[in-house]
Amino acid sequence: MQDVLHEAETGEVAARLAAVTARIRAAEEAAGRTAGSVALVAVSKGHGAPLARAALEAGHRLFGENRVQEAKAKWPALRDAFPDCRVHLIGPLQTNKVKEAVALFDAIETVDRPRLAEALAREFDRSGRRLDLFIEVNTGEEPQKSGVLPADADGFIAACRRDYGLTIAGLMCIPPQDEEPAMHFALLAGIARRNGVAGLSMGMSADFEIAIRLGATHVRVGTAIFGDRPTADR
Repeated sequence: MQDVLHEAETGEVAARLAAVTARIRAAEEAAGRTAGSVALVAVSKGHGAPLARAALEAGHRLFGENRVQEAKAKWPALRDAFPDCRVHLIGPLQTNKVKEAVALFDAIETVDRPRLAEALAREFDRSGRRLDLFIEVNTGEEPQKSGVLPADADGFIAACRRDYGLTIAGLMCIPPQDEEPAMHFALLAGIARRNGVAGLSMGMSADFEIAIRLGATHVRVGTAIFGDRPTADR
């Protein structure tokens, strides 16, 4: 039954993926940006390996996962079959999971505190691996969310570079659900500009076209590709 379901859903995932990609290209054109300048992070968190495989079989290669343990169970086998795929960690990372995370992922989008930056620097030195790092900024200053506060972002970016020898590839944010996302995307873009940070991971299924207009280099889209997640998640 699972194989039959997988065959049926493969076509749906491919069609949704094509539709989202077309919307990204249209948003790039509308914003006067180069075609292909925005990377689609297909958020497969909470979905099983068959749906991720469907996207891989459709040609997509960049994915986002929320938890180390879920990625550990899902991605090694998929990487064996599709060795050119890349996976970003887009959920909070505990320092005791850093070793596993560095081994599993190609980028971490949720660097948000000195202890984590220090632990990543140590693991990079130990393992010889270097991942792309994004600093998560809590643009809405929401107490329940992780991320460095906007007022502290400049200092934290400088400390990551100066104290830990880290290269910062980008910034990431998740705007509050009940606020206009554009102001949060503009805030993140401003922090990136003044700190010489090139990457901007911002925009999800409901607002990625706005994010592209305001400079996103990565958009994280899950529901519009894979449908509603069967498990509660961030």
